[in-house]
Amino acid sequence: MSTREVSDREDPMVESLDQLAAPMAAGEKPREAWRIGTEHEKFVYDTADHHAPSYDEPGGIRDLLGELTQFGWEPIVEGGNVIALKGADGNVSLEPAGQLELSGAPLENLHQTCAETERHLTQVKAIGERIGKAYLGLGMWPDKTRAELPIMPKGRYEIMLRHMPRVGSLGLDMMLRTCTIQVNLDYSSEADMVKKFRTSLALQPLATALFANSPFTEGKPNGYLSYRSHIWSDTDPQRTGMLPFVFEDGFGYERYVDYMLDVPMYFVFRDGKYIDASGLSFRDFLKGELSVLPGELPRLSDWTDHLSTAFPEVRLKSFLEMRGADGGPSGRICALPALWVGLLYDQGALDAAWDLVKDWDMEGRELLRSSAPRLGLDSPIPTSGGKTGGTLRDIAAQVVEISRSGLASRARLNAGGDNETGYLEPLAEIVASGKVPAQKLLDLYNGEWGGDLSKIYALKTF
Repeated sequence: MSTREVSDREDPMVESLDQLAAPMAAGEKPREAWRIGTEHEKFVYDTADHHAPSYDEPGGIRDLLGELTQFGWEPIVEGGNVIALKGADGNVSLEPAGQLELSGAPLENLHQTCAETERHLTQVKAIGERIGKAYLGLGMWPDKTRAELPIMPKGRYEIMLRHMPRVGSLGLDMMLRTCTIQVNLDYSSEADMVKKFRTSLALQPLATALFANSPFTEGKPNGYLSYRSHIWSDTDPQRTGMLPFVFEDGFGYERYVDYMLDVPMYFVFRDGKYIDASGLSFRDFLKGELSVLPGELPRLSDWTDHLSTAFPEVRLKSFLEMRGADGGPSGRICALPALWVGLLYDQGALDAAWDLVKDWDMEGRELLRSSAPRLGLDSPIPTSGGKTGGTLRDIAAQVVEISRSGLASRARLNAGGDNETGYLEPLAEIVASGKVPAQKLLDLYNGEWGGDLSKIYALKTF
């Protein structure tokens, strides 16, 4: 989640609805300026007893962030606490229970993305060895209860933690017990955005299946392959889901603005502090009728903040954000942007991917979304008329090959002359084996681990 440093009181005031599409339109870039922004989260644990460290304890999250400054990271402070770092490789930030996230810089190719990831992991592992901390690349804490987890000192999280139980039963689990990998990608025009949005939204359940990596809750199998993905189904229905309107005729920036205006607010940031506006209406804010700031109109920064508080499977800001994947080990961090860059950044691949899903109806897309967390690659794929047309397993290899063709066409080479297709190998192996990562973890749990989930900490995920 984004980290604010200043109140931006000098930025433009929103005085008309026309201004609200401006951040999205401003994201339009010519193809040569398209970039890749990769975000990945990991769980931090103490190597002595596997507890999740608090912010303030010796060798805890505060100390971890402090130690990272030796690599050139600069602190971001809120309320007297360092809650994030900024640097050439983007931002290091904290999720609500201390999950450590790298929000990477916008980069030109996947070789740079993987080099950035490796730099970050090298740094945090070096610090971890000194202070007795290590990291898990999973989609959900496999053994921790909510009560066992700390809360980080960030104002927006205090507001969200209070609000989540009002709107769903699993929102606190989303905040405290999950990790993800995401990628942010560009578009050239409104029409290009629409096609990429529709294609990636339809195929997001395939990413959920391929990256499914959260089969345990509180020490036991939970009946899902991606429980992290299932959690979103009961987090907050007004700001999550598959967005049926994206597939309707006439969809574009203005329709997404309408959607966001109907998403209830969380907060307003003023003078370095978060003001609780949970459940209030941005439409009222536009009229100067926000009860927590009576008579005040929003700034563009308030709208930008608000855009970051919706959590659909694909999110539009000034770029498109792919949100379907569980957290995982280092190899799969590179595989997620590889999948989507291959599908969306080459026109031939985008056309082929859209042709694959364009006839799916909304009922089928919703069924696929709800099935993927539990069934993985065995989830039924839709056809028109509400009928099923096989399973994700039947199209997974085809989609990976379409992505491979897109990456090959991009022809972005590293110093050794290799293109970007190699980063898809973890996904090709999953497709070939027929088992998603969660199924392999369950095999270990039911086999050589003998039901002892503590052995998961011996996995070399990073």
